[in-house]
Amino acid sequence: MDRFDSNYNHQFTSTSSSSSFSSGDLSIESSSCGGDDSTPLERDYFDGVLKYINQMLMEEEDLENRPCMLQDSLALQAAEKSFYEALTDCNFSDERNRKRDSYGDGDGDVEGRANKLVAESTAEESEQTEVYDKTLLCSANNPGFYSDPPWCHLDYSMEQTPRFTAAVTVQSKRGRPRAGKKRVGSGKPVDLRSLLLESAEAAANYNGRTASDRLKLIRQHSSPYGDAAERTAHYFANSLEARLAGTGTELYTAFSRRRMSAAEMLKAYQVYVTACPFKKMSNIFANKTIGKLTRKATAIHIIDFGILYGFQWPCFIQGISLRPSGPPRLRITGIDFPQPGFRPAERVEDTGRRLANYCKRFNVPFEYTAIAAKRWDTISLDELKTDREELLIVNCLYRLKNTPDDENSPRDAVLNLIKQTNPDFFIHGVINGKYNSSFFPSRFKEALFHFSSLFDMLDTAIPREDQERLVYEREIWGRDIMNIVACEGSERVERPETYKQWQLRNQRAGFKQVALNQDVVKEVRAKVRLCYHKDFLVDEHSNWMLQGWKGRVLCALSCWTPVEKDLF
Repeated sequence: MDRFDSNYNHQFTSTSSSSSFSSGDLSIESSSCGGDDSTPLERDYFDGVLKYINQMLMEEEDLENRPCMLQDSLALQAAEKSFYEALTDCNFSDERNRKRDSYGDGDGDVEGRANKLVAESTAEESEQTEVYDKTLLCSANNPGFYSDPPWCHLDYSMEQTPRFTAAVTVQSKRGRPRAGKKRVGSGKPVDLRSLLLESAEAAANYNGRTASDRLKLIRQHSSPYGDAAERTAHYFANSLEARLAGTGTELYTAFSRRRMSAAEMLKAYQVYVTACPFKKMSNIFANKTIGKLTRKATAIHIIDFGILYGFQWPCFIQGISLRPSGPPRLRITGIDFPQPGFRPAERVEDTGRRLANYCKRFNVPFEYTAIAAKRWDTISLDELKTDREELLIVNCLYRLKNTPDDENSPRDAVLNLIKQTNPDFFIHGVINGKYNSSFFPSRFKEALFHFSSLFDMLDTAIPREDQERLVYEREIWGRDIMNIVACEGSERVERPETYKQWQLRNQRAGFKQVALNQDVVKEVRAKVRLCYHKDFLVDEHSNWMLQGWKGRVLCALSCWTPVEKDLF
Protein backbone atom coordinates (compact mmCIF):
# COMPACT_ATOMS: atom_id res chain seq x y z
CA MET A 1 0.00 0.00 0.00
CA ASP A 2 1.07 3.52 -0.76
CA ARG A 3 1.20 5.72 2.31
CA PHE A 4 1.97 9.36 2.61
CA ASP A 5 2.11 11.19 5.91
CA SER A 6 -0.43 13.89 6.68
CA ASN A 7 0.35 14.68 10.30
CA TYR A 8 1.65 18.11 9.51
CA ASN A 9 3.07 20.69 11.89
CA HIS A 10 2.42 23.47 9.43
CA GLN A 11 0.84 26.54 11.03
CA PHE A 12 -1.79 28.43 9.05
CA THR A 13 -3.16 31.83 10.06
CA SER A 14 -6.38 33.14 8.57
CA THR A 15 -5.97 36.46 6.79
CA SER A 16 -9.48 37.71 7.41
CA SER A 17 -9.67 40.16 10.27
CA SER A 18 -13.45 39.86 10.43
CA SER A 19 -13.51 36.11 10.87
CA SER A 20 -15.48 34.72 13.79
CA PHE A 21 -15.24 31.01 14.42
CA SER A 22 -16.96 28.81 16.94
CA SER A 23 -15.68 25.42 17.90
CA GLY A 24 -18.94 23.58 17.64
CA ASP A 25 -20.83 24.61 14.54
CA LEU A 26 -17.98 25.68 12.24
CA SER A 27 -19.23 29.27 12.08
CA ILE A 28 -17.04 31.48 9.93
CA GLU A 29 -17.06 35.05 8.62
CA SER A 30 -20.21 36.65 7.27
CA SER A 31 -20.77 37.67 3.72
CA SER A 32 -23.65 38.14 1.34
CA CYS A 33 -25.40 35.64 -0.89
CA GLY A 34 -24.59 37.44 -4.04
CA GLY A 35 -21.14 38.67 -3.14
CA ASP A 36 -22.22 42.15 -2.00
CA ASP A 37 -20.39 42.65 1.30
CA SER A 38 -22.78 45.44 2.28
CA THR A 39 -25.42 42.86 3.17
CA PRO A 40 -24.29 40.63 6.03
CA LEU A 41 -25.41 37.08 5.48
CA GLU A 42 -23.70 33.81 6.08
CA ARG A 43 -22.17 32.40 2.93
CA ASP A 44 -22.85 28.80 1.98
CA TYR A 45 -20.30 26.12 2.68
CA PHE A 46 -20.46 25.33 -1.01
CA ASP A 47 -19.49 28.85 -2.08
CA GLY A 48 -15.92 28.08 -1.09
CA VAL A 49 -16.07 24.83 -2.98
CA LEU A 50 -17.04 26.67 -6.16
CA LYS A 51 -13.74 28.49 -5.80
CA TYR A 52 -12.12 25.13 -5.18
CA ILE A 53 -13.47 23.85 -8.50
CA ASN A 54 -12.09 26.94 -10.23
CA GLN A 55 -8.70 26.29 -8.68
CA MET A 56 -8.79 22.66 -9.81
CA LEU A 57 -9.54 23.79 -13.35
CA MET A 58 -6.65 26.27 -13.29
CA GLU A 59 -4.03 24.10 -11.62
CA GLU A 60 -4.75 20.55 -12.76
CA GLU A 61 -4.06 20.51 -16.47
CA ASP A 62 -4.78 16.80 -16.83
CA LEU A 63 -8.46 17.39 -16.04
CA GLU A 64 -8.84 18.27 -19.72
CA ASN A 65 -7.84 14.71 -20.59
CA ARG A 66 -9.44 12.78 -17.74
CA PRO A 67 -12.97 11.36 -17.66
CA CYS A 68 -15.27 12.84 -15.06
CA MET A 69 -16.23 11.00 -11.88
CA LEU A 70 -19.70 12.55 -12.11
CA GLN A 71 -20.37 10.89 -15.44
CA ASP A 72 -18.93 7.57 -16.43
CA SER A 73 -18.75 5.12 -13.52
CA LEU A 74 -22.40 4.08 -13.56
CA ALA A 75 -22.48 3.75 -17.33
CA LEU A 76 -19.45 1.51 -17.07
CA GLN A 77 -21.22 -0.67 -14.52
CA ALA A 78 -24.31 -1.01 -16.72
CA ALA A 79 -22.15 -2.00 -19.68
CA GLU A 80 -20.29 -4.59 -17.64
CA LYS A 81 -23.51 -6.07 -16.31
CA SER A 82 -24.97 -6.25 -19.80
CA PHE A 83 -21.83 -7.94 -21.15
CA TYR A 84 -21.74 -10.30 -18.20
CA GLU A 85 -25.34 -11.38 -18.72
CA ALA A 86 -24.76 -11.86 -22.44
CA LEU A 87 -21.89 -14.22 -21.66
CA THR A 88 -23.76 -16.16 -19.02
CA ASP A 89 -26.74 -16.67 -21.33
CA CYS A 90 -24.57 -19.22 -23.14
CA ASN A 91 -24.18 -21.34 -20.01
CA PHE A 92 -26.56 -23.64 -18.20
CA SER A 93 -28.95 -21.94 -15.80
CA ASP A 94 -27.33 -23.38 -12.67
CA GLU A 95 -23.89 -22.18 -13.78
CA ARG A 96 -25.35 -18.75 -14.54
CA ASN A 97 -26.90 -18.55 -11.10
CA ARG A 98 -23.63 -19.54 -9.47
CA LYS A 99 -21.81 -16.76 -11.28
CA ARG A 100 -24.54 -14.27 -10.49
CA ASP A 101 -24.23 -15.03 -6.80
CA SER A 102 -20.50 -14.41 -6.88
CA TYR A 103 -20.62 -11.32 -9.12
CA GLY A 104 -18.35 -8.59 -7.84
CA ASP A 105 -16.27 -10.85 -5.65
CA GLY A 106 -13.48 -11.47 -8.14
CA ASP A 107 -10.04 -9.95 -8.29
CA GLY A 108 -11.24 -7.11 -10.49
CA ASP A 109 -13.60 -5.91 -7.80
CA VAL A 110 -10.92 -5.89 -5.13
CA GLU A 111 -8.23 -4.25 -7.20
CA GLY A 112 -7.74 -0.69 -6.19
CA ARG A 113 -9.52 -1.03 -2.85
CA ALA A 114 -8.11 -0.17 0.53
CA ASN A 115 -5.28 1.90 -0.85
CA LYS A 116 -4.28 3.66 2.32
CA LEU A 117 -2.94 7.15 1.93
CA VAL A 118 -1.45 9.36 4.57
CA ALA A 119 -1.11 12.83 3.14
CA GLU A 120 2.35 13.85 1.99
CA SER A 121 3.72 17.17 0.83
CA THR A 122 5.47 17.23 -2.54
CA ALA A 123 7.89 19.74 -4.01
CA GLU A 124 5.33 20.78 -6.63
CA GLU A 125 2.75 21.84 -4.03
CA SER A 126 2.88 25.58 -3.49
CA GLU A 127 1.18 27.52 -0.74
CA GLN A 128 -1.91 29.45 -1.79
CA THR A 129 -1.95 33.22 -1.72
CA GLU A 130 -3.78 35.13 1.00
CA VAL A 131 -6.43 36.22 -1.48
CA TYR A 132 -6.96 32.63 -2.51
CA ASP A 133 -7.25 31.56 1.13
CA LYS A 134 -10.01 34.08 1.66
CA THR A 135 -12.01 33.27 -1.45
CA LEU A 136 -11.55 29.52 -1.58
CA LEU A 137 -12.69 28.62 1.90
CA CYS A 138 -16.10 28.98 3.42
CA SER A 139 -17.44 31.78 5.51
CA ALA A 140 -20.34 31.32 7.82
CA ASN A 141 -21.34 33.55 10.74
CA ASN A 142 -24.64 33.10 12.53
CA PRO A 143 -26.92 35.29 10.42
CA GLY A 144 -29.79 35.22 12.86
CA PHE A 145 -32.80 33.03 12.37
CA TYR A 146 -35.78 34.05 10.33
CA SER A 147 -39.37 33.00 10.66
CA ASP A 148 -40.41 30.22 8.36
CA PRO A 149 -41.67 31.48 5.00
CA PRO A 150 -45.28 30.40 4.32
CA TRP A 151 -44.36 28.25 1.34
CA CYS A 152 -42.30 25.98 3.60
CA HIS A 153 -45.44 24.31 4.95
CA LEU A 154 -46.75 21.80 2.46
CA ASP A 155 -49.54 19.34 2.02
CA TYR A 156 -47.64 16.24 0.94
CA SER A 157 -50.76 14.65 -0.45
CA MET A 158 -50.95 17.38 -3.09
CA GLU A 159 -47.41 17.61 -4.47
CA GLN A 160 -47.31 19.97 -7.39
CA THR A 161 -45.56 19.59 -10.72
CA PRO A 162 -44.81 22.44 -13.15
CA ARG A 163 -47.19 22.76 -16.08
CA PHE A 164 -46.05 20.72 -19.02
CA THR A 165 -48.10 22.01 -21.95
CA ALA A 166 -46.12 23.56 -24.76
CA ALA A 167 -47.70 26.52 -26.55
CA VAL A 168 -46.93 24.93 -29.90
CA THR A 169 -49.01 23.37 -32.65
CA VAL A 170 -49.02 20.56 -35.15
CA GLN A 171 -48.49 23.07 -37.95
CA SER A 172 -45.39 24.60 -36.39
CA LYS A 173 -42.26 25.14 -38.47
CA ARG A 174 -39.51 22.57 -38.63
CA GLY A 175 -35.97 23.08 -37.44
CA ARG A 176 -34.33 23.88 -34.15
CA PRO A 177 -36.06 26.70 -32.26
CA ARG A 178 -34.11 29.65 -31.02
CA ALA A 179 -33.39 29.54 -27.31
CA GLY A 180 -36.30 30.83 -25.30
CA LYS A 181 -38.73 30.76 -28.23
CA LYS A 182 -41.67 28.42 -28.77
CA ARG A 183 -42.84 27.47 -32.19
CA VAL A 184 -46.40 28.68 -32.63
CA GLY A 185 -48.83 27.95 -35.45
CA SER A 186 -52.54 28.25 -36.04
CA GLY A 187 -53.63 24.98 -34.42
CA LYS A 188 -54.32 24.04 -30.82
CA PRO A 189 -51.48 23.68 -28.28
CA VAL A 190 -49.75 20.33 -28.05
CA ASP A 191 -49.83 18.65 -24.64
CA LEU A 192 -46.37 17.12 -24.56
CA ARG A 193 -46.93 15.38 -21.25
CA SER A 194 -50.01 13.55 -22.49
CA LEU A 195 -48.24 12.57 -25.70
CA LEU A 196 -45.29 11.19 -23.74
CA LEU A 197 -47.54 9.20 -21.43
CA GLU A 198 -49.49 7.81 -24.37
CA SER A 199 -46.27 6.83 -26.10
CA ALA A 200 -44.96 5.13 -22.96
CA GLU A 201 -48.22 3.20 -22.55
CA ALA A 202 -48.05 2.09 -26.17
CA ALA A 203 -44.43 1.00 -25.73
CA ALA A 204 -45.38 -1.02 -22.65
CA ASN A 205 -48.09 -2.78 -24.69
CA TYR A 206 -45.70 -3.43 -27.60
CA ASN A 207 -47.75 -1.15 -29.83
CA GLY A 208 -44.83 0.22 -31.78
CA ARG A 209 -46.90 2.02 -34.40
CA THR A 210 -48.86 4.12 -31.90
CA ALA A 211 -45.72 4.85 -29.90
CA SER A 212 -43.86 5.94 -33.03
CA ASP A 213 -46.72 8.17 -34.15
CA ARG A 214 -46.77 9.95 -30.78
CA LEU A 215 -43.00 10.30 -30.77
CA LYS A 216 -43.05 11.81 -34.25
CA LEU A 217 -45.43 14.50 -33.02
CA ILE A 218 -43.36 15.06 -29.88
CA ARG A 219 -40.24 15.49 -32.00
CA GLN A 220 -41.85 18.35 -33.88
CA HIS A 221 -42.30 20.29 -30.66
CA SER A 222 -39.37 19.32 -28.44
CA SER A 223 -35.81 20.53 -28.36
CA PRO A 224 -32.77 20.52 -26.03
CA TYR A 225 -32.60 24.30 -26.63
CA GLY A 226 -36.19 25.21 -25.79
CA ASP A 227 -38.12 25.87 -22.62
CA ALA A 228 -38.37 23.42 -19.74
CA ALA A 229 -41.26 21.43 -21.27
CA GLU A 230 -39.53 21.12 -24.65
CA ARG A 231 -36.24 20.05 -23.10
CA THR A 232 -37.88 17.46 -20.86
CA ALA A 233 -39.85 16.06 -23.78
CA HIS A 234 -36.69 15.86 -25.91
CA TYR A 235 -34.80 13.64 -23.47
CA PHE A 236 -37.77 11.44 -22.66
CA ALA A 237 -38.48 11.02 -26.37
CA ASN A 238 -34.83 10.03 -26.92
CA SER A 239 -35.18 7.39 -24.24
CA LEU A 240 -38.50 6.05 -25.48
CA GLU A 241 -37.07 5.65 -28.95
CA ALA A 242 -34.11 3.75 -27.49
CA ARG A 243 -36.48 1.50 -25.56
CA LEU A 244 -38.49 0.73 -28.70
CA ALA A 245 -35.30 -0.01 -30.63
CA GLY A 246 -33.77 -2.08 -27.82
CA THR A 247 -30.67 0.12 -27.71
CA GLY A 248 -31.07 1.58 -24.23
CA THR A 249 -27.98 0.09 -22.62
CA GLU A 250 -25.87 0.82 -25.69
CA LEU A 251 -26.88 4.48 -25.70
CA TYR A 252 -26.58 4.78 -21.93
CA THR A 253 -23.04 3.44 -21.96
CA ALA A 254 -22.26 5.79 -24.86
CA PHE A 255 -22.18 8.56 -22.26
CA SER A 256 -19.09 6.84 -20.87
CA ARG A 257 -17.50 6.26 -24.26
CA ARG A 258 -17.95 9.89 -25.18
CA ARG A 259 -15.16 10.61 -22.71
CA MET A 260 -16.17 14.15 -21.88
CA SER A 261 -13.35 15.62 -19.86
CA ALA A 262 -13.53 16.22 -16.14
CA ALA A 263 -12.85 19.91 -16.76
CA GLU A 264 -15.85 20.23 -19.07
CA MET A 265 -18.18 18.48 -16.68
CA LEU A 266 -16.97 20.41 -13.64
CA LYS A 267 -17.75 23.69 -15.42
CA ALA A 268 -21.27 22.44 -16.07
CA TYR A 269 -21.56 21.25 -12.48
CA GLN A 270 -20.60 24.72 -11.26
CA VAL A 271 -23.54 26.20 -13.14
CA TYR A 272 -25.93 23.71 -11.58
CA VAL A 273 -24.80 24.15 -7.97
CA THR A 274 -24.85 27.94 -8.36
CA ALA A 275 -28.45 27.97 -9.55
CA CYS A 276 -29.87 25.26 -7.29
CA PRO A 277 -29.43 25.19 -3.49
CA PHE A 278 -29.84 21.43 -3.03
CA LYS A 279 -26.14 20.54 -3.00
CA LYS A 280 -25.14 23.64 -1.08
CA MET A 281 -27.76 23.22 1.59
CA SER A 282 -27.06 19.50 1.87
CA ASN A 283 -23.43 20.27 2.65
CA ILE A 284 -24.43 22.90 5.19
CA PHE A 285 -26.80 20.47 6.86
CA ALA A 286 -24.27 17.64 6.94
CA ASN A 287 -21.20 19.67 7.90
CA LYS A 288 -22.87 21.74 10.59
CA THR A 289 -24.61 18.70 12.01
CA ILE A 290 -21.30 16.83 12.13
CA GLY A 291 -19.58 19.89 13.58
CA LYS A 292 -22.07 20.12 16.44
CA LEU A 293 -21.97 16.38 17.11
CA THR A 294 -18.16 16.21 17.18
CA ARG A 295 -17.31 19.47 18.92
CA LYS A 296 -15.58 17.70 21.83
CA ALA A 297 -13.97 14.89 19.85
CA THR A 298 -10.19 14.64 19.71
CA ALA A 299 -10.21 12.06 16.90
CA ILE A 300 -12.80 11.85 14.11
CA HIS A 301 -13.19 9.14 11.49
CA ILE A 302 -15.52 9.94 8.55
CA ILE A 303 -16.53 7.13 6.19
CA ASP A 304 -17.92 8.81 3.07
CA PHE A 305 -19.91 6.55 0.75
CA GLY A 306 -19.74 8.36 -2.59
CA ILE A 307 -16.95 10.86 -1.92
CA LEU A 308 -16.41 11.85 -5.59
CA TYR A 309 -14.06 14.87 -5.57
CA GLY A 310 -14.47 15.47 -1.83
CA PHE A 311 -16.12 18.87 -2.30
CA GLN A 312 -17.96 18.53 1.00
CA TRP A 313 -14.89 18.47 3.24
CA PRO A 314 -12.58 21.50 2.69
CA CYS A 315 -14.78 23.83 4.73
CA PHE A 316 -15.21 21.21 7.44
CA ILE A 317 -11.43 20.90 7.63
CA GLN A 318 -11.05 24.64 7.94
CA GLY A 319 -13.68 24.80 10.69
CA ILE A 320 -12.23 22.10 12.93
CA SER A 321 -8.75 23.56 12.56
CA LEU A 322 -9.86 26.66 14.45
CA ARG A 323 -11.29 25.03 17.53
CA PRO A 324 -9.97 26.72 20.68
CA SER A 325 -8.71 23.38 21.97
CA GLY A 326 -6.85 22.70 18.73
CA PRO A 327 -7.80 20.59 15.73
CA PRO A 328 -8.83 16.98 16.24
CA ARG A 329 -7.14 14.15 14.40
CA LEU A 330 -9.11 13.52 11.22
CA ARG A 331 -9.34 10.30 9.26
CA ILE A 332 -11.45 10.01 6.11
CA THR A 333 -12.25 6.79 4.28
CA GLY A 334 -13.37 7.78 0.78
CA ILE A 335 -15.50 5.23 -1.06
CA ASP A 336 -16.54 5.46 -4.69
CA PHE A 337 -16.80 3.45 -7.87
CA PRO A 338 -13.60 2.45 -9.71
CA GLN A 339 -12.51 3.91 -13.00
CA PRO A 340 -11.68 1.72 -16.01
CA GLY A 341 -8.08 0.77 -16.67
CA PHE A 342 -5.13 -0.37 -14.64
CA ARG A 343 -5.57 2.10 -11.76
CA PRO A 344 -9.20 1.73 -10.67
CA ALA A 345 -8.73 3.73 -7.45
CA GLU A 346 -6.74 6.59 -9.00
CA ARG A 347 -9.49 9.21 -8.89
CA VAL A 348 -10.52 8.32 -5.34
CA GLU A 349 -6.84 8.58 -4.34
CA ASP A 350 -6.58 11.98 -6.05
CA THR A 351 -9.41 13.19 -3.86
CA GLY A 352 -7.38 12.15 -0.82
CA ARG A 353 -4.37 14.13 -2.02
CA ARG A 354 -6.45 17.27 -2.45
CA LEU A 355 -7.92 16.91 1.03
CA ALA A 356 -4.48 16.16 2.44
CA ASN A 357 -3.28 19.46 1.04
CA TYR A 358 -6.05 21.24 2.92
CA CYS A 359 -5.15 19.48 6.13
CA LYS A 360 -1.53 20.43 5.68
CA ARG A 361 -2.41 24.08 5.29
CA PHE A 362 -4.66 24.07 8.34
CA ASN A 363 -2.44 21.92 10.54
CA VAL A 364 -5.02 19.15 10.89
CA PRO A 365 -3.50 15.69 11.47
CA PHE A 366 -4.92 13.62 8.62
CA GLU A 367 -5.10 10.11 7.27
CA TYR A 368 -6.97 8.93 4.20
CA THR A 369 -8.01 5.56 2.85
CA ALA A 370 -9.27 5.13 -0.71
CA ILE A 371 -11.70 2.32 -1.52
CA ALA A 372 -12.85 1.85 -5.12
CA ALA A 373 -15.50 -0.86 -5.31
CA LYS A 374 -18.06 -1.70 -7.97
CA ARG A 375 -20.36 -3.21 -5.40
CA TRP A 376 -20.43 -1.43 -2.06
CA ASP A 377 -22.18 -4.37 -0.46
CA THR A 378 -18.99 -6.41 -1.03
CA ILE A 379 -16.88 -4.10 1.13
CA SER A 380 -15.83 -5.84 4.32
CA LEU A 381 -15.84 -4.39 7.81
CA ASP A 382 -12.08 -5.01 8.05
CA GLU A 383 -11.46 -2.72 5.07
CA LEU A 384 -13.05 0.20 6.93
CA LYS A 385 -10.62 -0.18 9.87
CA THR A 386 -12.75 1.42 12.56
CA ASP A 387 -11.16 2.41 15.86
CA ARG A 388 -13.08 2.70 19.13
CA GLU A 389 -10.92 5.64 20.14
CA GLU A 390 -12.31 7.69 17.24
CA LEU A 391 -15.72 9.30 16.98
CA LEU A 392 -17.14 7.63 13.87
CA ILE A 393 -19.36 9.42 11.34
CA VAL A 394 -20.77 7.64 8.29
CA ASN A 395 -21.78 10.07 5.55
CA CYS A 396 -23.75 9.19 2.42
CA LEU A 397 -25.43 11.93 0.41
CA TYR A 398 -27.62 10.78 -2.49
CA ARG A 399 -25.57 7.79 -3.60
CA LEU A 400 -27.35 4.71 -2.25
CA LYS A 401 -29.93 5.08 -5.03
CA ASN A 402 -27.40 3.37 -7.29
CA THR A 403 -27.07 0.33 -5.03
CA PRO A 404 -29.09 -2.62 -6.41
CA ASP A 405 -32.33 -3.49 -4.66
CA ASP A 406 -32.88 -7.00 -6.07
CA GLU A 407 -33.87 -10.12 -4.17
CA ASN A 408 -30.37 -10.47 -2.70
CA SER A 409 -30.90 -7.06 -1.09
CA PRO A 410 -27.50 -5.37 -1.66
CA ARG A 411 -29.12 -2.12 -0.55
CA ASP A 412 -29.92 -3.56 2.85
CA ALA A 413 -26.46 -5.16 2.92
CA VAL A 414 -24.82 -1.72 2.69
CA LEU A 415 -27.00 -0.44 5.53
CA ASN A 416 -26.09 -3.52 7.58
CA LEU A 417 -22.41 -2.85 6.87
CA ILE A 418 -22.85 0.70 8.14
CA LYS A 419 -24.62 -0.64 11.20
CA GLN A 420 -21.75 -3.09 11.83
CA THR A 421 -19.30 -0.20 12.01
CA ASN A 422 -21.30 0.97 15.06
CA PRO A 423 -21.11 4.62 14.00
CA ASP A 424 -21.79 7.39 16.44
CA PHE A 425 -23.86 9.05 13.72
CA PHE A 426 -25.00 8.26 10.17
CA ILE A 427 -25.79 11.28 7.96
CA HIS A 428 -28.09 10.11 5.16
CA GLY A 429 -29.26 12.11 2.14
CA VAL A 430 -31.68 10.59 -0.39
CA ILE A 431 -33.24 11.52 -3.71
CA ASN A 432 -36.98 11.45 -3.07
CA GLY A 433 -37.93 9.47 -6.17
CA LYS A 434 -40.88 7.20 -6.88
CA TYR A 435 -39.56 5.99 -10.25
CA ASN A 436 -38.18 2.62 -9.19
CA SER A 437 -41.19 0.54 -10.15
CA SER A 438 -40.72 -2.59 -12.25
CA PHE A 439 -44.05 -1.65 -13.92
CA PHE A 440 -42.85 0.55 -16.76
CA PRO A 441 -45.82 2.96 -17.22
CA SER A 442 -45.78 3.88 -13.51
CA ARG A 443 -42.01 4.31 -13.51
CA PHE A 444 -42.17 6.49 -16.62
CA LYS A 445 -44.91 8.70 -15.20
CA GLU A 446 -43.13 9.30 -11.91
CA ALA A 447 -39.81 9.97 -13.66
CA LEU A 448 -41.54 12.44 -15.96
CA PHE A 449 -42.98 14.33 -12.99
CA HIS A 450 -39.63 14.33 -11.18
CA PHE A 451 -37.47 15.51 -14.06
CA SER A 452 -39.98 18.04 -15.35
CA SER A 453 -39.58 19.75 -11.98
CA LEU A 454 -35.79 19.73 -12.37
CA PHE A 455 -35.86 21.17 -15.88
CA ASP A 456 -38.40 23.79 -14.79
CA MET A 457 -36.14 24.70 -11.88
CA LEU A 458 -33.12 25.40 -14.09
CA ASP A 459 -35.29 27.27 -16.60
CA THR A 460 -36.07 29.91 -13.98
CA ALA A 461 -32.42 30.48 -13.06
CA ILE A 462 -30.19 29.92 -16.08
CA PRO A 463 -30.51 31.35 -19.62
CA ARG A 464 -31.61 28.80 -22.18
CA GLU A 465 -28.62 29.49 -24.39
CA ASP A 466 -26.14 28.76 -21.59
CA GLN A 467 -23.78 26.06 -22.88
CA GLU A 468 -22.89 24.64 -19.46
CA ARG A 469 -26.59 24.24 -18.68
CA LEU A 470 -27.02 22.29 -21.90
CA VAL A 471 -24.05 20.05 -21.05
CA TYR A 472 -25.35 19.34 -17.54
CA GLU A 473 -28.87 18.55 -18.75
CA ARG A 474 -27.59 16.29 -21.51
CA GLU A 475 -24.80 14.48 -19.72
CA ILE A 476 -26.37 14.13 -16.25
CA TRP A 477 -30.16 14.27 -16.52
CA GLY A 478 -30.31 12.99 -20.08
CA ARG A 479 -28.12 10.04 -19.06
CA ASP A 480 -30.27 9.29 -16.01
CA ILE A 481 -33.49 9.45 -18.02
CA MET A 482 -32.02 7.08 -20.61
CA ASN A 483 -31.25 4.57 -17.88
CA ILE A 484 -34.62 4.87 -16.16
CA VAL A 485 -36.69 4.62 -19.36
CA ALA A 486 -34.67 2.45 -21.72
CA CYS A 487 -32.85 -0.01 -19.44
CA GLU A 488 -34.19 -2.96 -17.47
CA GLY A 489 -32.93 -5.54 -15.02
CA SER A 490 -29.43 -5.16 -13.65
CA GLU A 491 -28.66 -2.57 -16.36
CA ARG A 492 -31.07 -0.12 -14.70
CA VAL A 493 -28.86 1.47 -12.04
CA GLU A 494 -30.98 4.56 -11.26
CA ARG A 495 -33.24 3.20 -8.51
CA PRO A 496 -34.27 5.89 -6.01
CA GLU A 497 -36.82 5.44 -3.26
CA THR A 498 -38.80 7.94 -1.25
CA TYR A 499 -37.46 9.18 2.06
CA LYS A 500 -40.35 7.35 3.76
CA GLN A 501 -39.17 4.08 2.23
CA TRP A 502 -35.61 4.80 3.33
CA GLN A 503 -36.88 5.55 6.81
CA LEU A 504 -38.30 2.02 7.03
CA ARG A 505 -35.10 0.52 5.60
CA ASN A 506 -32.92 2.34 8.09
CA GLN A 507 -35.14 1.29 10.97
CA ARG A 508 -35.09 -2.35 9.84
CA ALA A 509 -31.30 -2.15 9.73
CA GLY A 510 -31.24 -1.17 13.40
CA PHE A 511 -31.02 2.64 13.29
CA LYS A 512 -33.05 5.27 15.08
CA GLN A 513 -33.40 8.87 14.00
CA VAL A 514 -31.77 11.79 15.76
CA ALA A 515 -33.88 14.91 16.05
CA LEU A 516 -32.98 17.63 13.56
CA ASN A 517 -30.87 20.45 14.95
CA GLN A 518 -33.23 23.40 14.67
CA ASP A 519 -30.43 25.96 14.45
CA VAL A 520 -29.13 24.23 11.33
CA VAL A 521 -32.58 23.91 9.76
CA LYS A 522 -33.38 27.57 10.45
CA GLU A 523 -30.09 28.61 8.90
CA VAL A 524 -30.81 26.62 5.77
CA ARG A 525 -34.30 28.10 5.56
CA ALA A 526 -32.93 31.61 5.92
CA LYS A 527 -30.39 31.09 3.15
CA VAL A 528 -32.85 29.61 0.72
CA ARG A 529 -35.41 32.28 1.49
CA LEU A 530 -33.01 35.18 0.96
CA CYS A 531 -30.69 33.84 -1.73
CA TYR A 532 -32.78 31.72 -4.08
CA HIS A 533 -36.01 31.72 -6.04
CA LYS A 534 -39.17 31.81 -3.95
CA ASP A 535 -40.33 28.44 -5.30
CA PHE A 536 -37.49 26.53 -3.65
CA LEU A 537 -38.69 24.93 -0.45
CA VAL A 538 -37.20 23.76 2.84
CA ASP A 539 -39.41 21.88 5.27
CA GLU A 540 -39.37 19.15 7.92
CA HIS A 541 -41.21 15.87 8.17
CA SER A 542 -40.57 12.92 10.48
CA ASN A 543 -37.12 14.27 11.38
CA TRP A 544 -36.11 14.66 7.73
CA MET A 545 -35.08 18.02 6.32
CA LEU A 546 -36.78 18.25 2.94
CA GLN A 547 -35.79 20.29 -0.11
CA GLY A 548 -37.80 20.72 -3.26
CA TRP A 549 -39.31 22.89 -5.95
CA LYS A 550 -42.88 24.19 -6.31
CA GLY A 551 -44.25 21.81 -3.70
CA ARG A 552 -42.54 18.66 -4.99
CA VAL A 553 -40.07 17.20 -2.49
CA LEU A 554 -36.95 16.23 -4.45
CA CYS A 555 -34.45 15.29 -1.74
CA ALA A 556 -34.31 14.71 1.99
CA LEU A 557 -31.66 14.49 4.73
CA SER A 558 -31.62 13.02 8.21
CA CYS A 559 -29.30 11.87 10.98
CA TRP A 560 -29.30 8.39 12.52
CA THR A 561 -27.61 6.41 15.25
CA PRO A 562 -27.66 2.69 16.05
CA VAL A 563 -30.52 1.70 18.33
CA GLU A 564 -28.06 0.38 20.92
CA LYS A 565 -25.92 3.53 20.88
CA ASP A 566 -26.15 5.79 23.91
CA LEU A 567 -26.45 9.35 22.64
CA PHE A 568 -25.12 10.69 25.89
